[in-house]
Amino acid sequence: MSIIITICLLLLFAYIFDISSSRTKIPSVILLLILGWGVKLATNLLKISIPDLMPVLTILGTIGLILIVLEGSLELELNKSKFKIIGKSSFMAFFSLILMCLGIAYAFYYFGGTTFRQGLINAIPLAIISSAIAIPSARNLITEKREFITYESSLSDIFGVILFNFIILNDNIGLITFGNFFLQLIIIIVLSFASTVGLALLLKNIKHNVKFTPIVILIILIYSISKIYHLPSLVFILLFGLFIGNLEELKKFKLIRKLQPEILNKEVQKFKELIIESTFLIRALFFLLFGYMIETSDLINSDTISWAVVITVSLFLVRFILLKIIKLPCSPLLFIAPRGLITILLFLSIPISQQISIVNKSLIIQIILLTAFIMMFGLMNHTKAKNDIIEDPENHLDESSSVDKIS
Repeated sequence: MSIIITICLLLLFAYIFDISSSRTKIPSVILLLILGWGVKLATNLLKISIPDLMPVLTILGTIGLILIVLEGSLELELNKSKFKIIGKSSFMAFFSLILMCLGIAYAFYYFGGTTFRQGLINAIPLAIISSAIAIPSARNLITEKREFITYESSLSDIFGVILFNFIILNDNIGLITFGNFFLQLIIIIVLSFASTVGLALLLKNIKHNVKFTPIVILIILIYSISKIYHLPSLVFILLFGLFIGNLEELKKFKLIRKLQPEILNKEVQKFKELIIESTFLIRALFFLLFGYMIETSDLINSDTISWAVVITVSLFLVRFILLKIIKLPCSPLLFIAPRGLITILLFLSIPISQQISIVNKSLIIQIILLTAFIMMFGLMNHTKAKNDIIEDPENHLDESSSVDKIS
């Protein structure tokens, strides 16, 4: 009974952190990690024995990744007015990932004495923006900036996972390798279309009181089976969310009209609410558990702190340059590039034979905390700047457009 009480209290704290983050600008992930770490210190002090929770962390991370990408894609709008922002966010997600991966991999190769391939495998988790932290942190921004962060972080997750699996599964990369990859991509797109239509039909036609849970289970099942066959399974999650979240925009297609989007939209709204609630629960449990697994020595590890600082500075420098190239305002977009759930999940997925000593739990924790603190201070300064503009009526019209306009 004491375990149940403890979990309930921790989740209530997580909820308080989540609703207060819009006012305090402190990312809830920092507070969750600290809370989990505090529980670890308490259990050590009280000499309470806890079994190995690493398998649970991996399962929570996988389910969390699915739900987070699904939640983000459900919120995205597909219409001509969004093409520009989709293009810019895609450019940002792709080139930021590639440049950081190559740069970090070369640093590991040159200074760490690894092979370039090993360096690249270990660099990818560090180069991916965590949508699990970025999307909730951007919820109080204006619509255009919020959408940009949602697109960019979701695409960063997808590009990063696809690249990670591609490098892990292919020792030698050539034309045949790329041919197989594009074939897999076509297969997952076809399967995504068929599965999405089937799931939409289920959503519309199930009359039982329990209808959303089986659909979520089927989504996780399709994702897991796709992973077994090394297909880019996150593409399915993204396409499914975009499809059922944009039925009104797709009504011009005969097949969509047969689904009766006017009726289906009501069910989709309920489905969104379930996904939002479930995502909060899984994300909170994941970061609490990861915080619990943090050792004090991981936070103050002097062997990795210099690497963590250099990598963090580099990723924000690359981000600054890319934002200037696509002509987007740096405040606050520059600062919203946290590392988190996807970084941890891919780090835990690195095969033992490909692991390098430089990339360890200490480095991961330090980079996650550094990027989270930078995001926190960036959002605080952005809010302060907006308030200063609103308080100065003479500059309100001119300056507010420069602060809030995305393009």
